[in-house]
Amino acid sequence: MHGRTALLLMGMGLLAGCASRAAKPQPPETAASGDDGTKVTRREKMPRNYLGEGLASFYGPGLHGRPTASGEKFNQNALTAAHRTERFGSCVKVMNMENGRQVEVRVNDRGPFVDGRIIDVSKAAAKALGMLDKGLARVRLYRCGGDRVSQVPVEFWAVPA
Repeated sequence: MHGRTALLLMGMGLLAGCASRAAKPQPPETAASGDDGTKVTRREKMPRNYLGEGLASFYGPGLHGRPTASGEKFNQNALTAAHRTERFGSCVKVMNMENGRQVEVRVNDRGPFVDGRIIDVSKAAAKALGMLDKGLARVRLYRCGGDRVSQVPVEFWAVPA
């Protein structure tokens, strides 16, 4: 009896090993991002200069004139931003997904340091994006065309003789 059971189990194991594998289902082109029914395009479908999307906030009055992480003095009236990973001086196009307005900013600081936020923009950039009243906006980030580095004030980089 034990011999027949062992032979039956061995035969079933051999048959299962020879069976073809089931095809992996293809993921959908878009995935729902929330209860509001909005769709988020898959990363593979986005342009190469795409950096991400998330919440943007602005900072300004309390830090005006203080040094940024790059060493440059913060100017709330300049089109600048704080980003966690982009190199200093790089140009980032910020597009407000709520109203379609966009602005190009130069990264000169590190941040934001609040979970869920992707970029902090200066007061001038927030005004251009139309987010001064709310303080926060859902944005999409892109590297500027040609991955150019914005001009940094000459007096900042000039080495005294």
